[in-house]
Amino acid sequence: MAVSQQPPYALANINGEITPLSEAKIPALDRGFLFGDAVYEVMWVHQGRMWLEEEHFVRLERSLNLIRIKGVNLETLAGRVYETITAGKFKNAIVYIQITRGAAPRSHAFPKDVKPFEFLFVQEFNDPYAEMREKGIHLLSRPDIRWDHCDIKSTNLLANVLAIQDSKEAGCQEVLFYLKDGTITESAHSSLFGVIDGILYTSPCSDLILPGITRDHLLKLIAKAGIPAREKSLQMEQLGQISELFISGTTSGVLPVIAVDKKPIGEGKPGPITRIVEKAYWDSVKIWGQSAKHKQDGLGI
Repeated sequence: MAVSQQPPYALANINGEITPLSEAKIPALDRGFLFGDAVYEVMWVHQGRMWLEEEHFVRLERSLNLIRIKGVNLETLAGRVYETITAGKFKNAIVYIQITRGAAPRSHAFPKDVKPFEFLFVQEFNDPYAEMREKGIHLLSRPDIRWDHCDIKSTNLLANVLAIQDSKEAGCQEVLFYLKDGTITESAHSSLFGVIDGILYTSPCSDLILPGITRDHLLKLIAKAGIPAREKSLQMEQLGQISELFISGTTSGVLPVIAVDKKPIGEGKPGPITRIVEKAYWDSVKIWGQSAKHKQDGLGI
């Protein structure tokens, strides 16, 4: 199989067949394309292995169940991911998985006897966040106009796209979503943590937020570090009381937030609790990476 070596190098896997991403073909009547009738996951590959793999596949299974897509073998799917990683000799990469209900004549109701369409790709990852981690980022607040099932990792992301575009045009890097009553939920593609009086707050899991895999991992590290934390939503009226703010995500890790709507958070620089959490996160990655390397060597990958 001839593949391009030009960056960013990427391979796709469609229903088990590996091909260069640039040559991947999606059926025109695929329901993911027509209706957004699909769910997805994004994972980070470190040392040739998927970071927090089990947790991501558990969430993918949950999303599939919630929108009633059946017939997907997640063990086979994970095997296809590793086949693609191996084929491309990827060490540091991003995995994108999208499962749609399949291709069928256009009709809103679920089609009968249609096989789910399993699409994934693996792409080299050159971390763009290093400078942002050092200096911090700016958020733009936006009303949360998304649907009432944000806990499903659906491909329906138009509200997120529009909000991120507003953020970009305002010179910011992410969004702070809030409800009509002023409740802060999360960011467009990140979980959100805020510090008030030395206590870390993050929105509780509900249909208002995506249950972030990195978020859950951080909560364990935060508890281990002895930092007081509460799964409780903050309010827009509390922004002036927040001394530190940071977001978390699969590709970004931990990113300090130094301003919202051009107004500084705390002292306008990454705070000490943020730095403790950030260090704990990368220490956990390092420890896991050493273990992953041993497994990798043992498998001959």
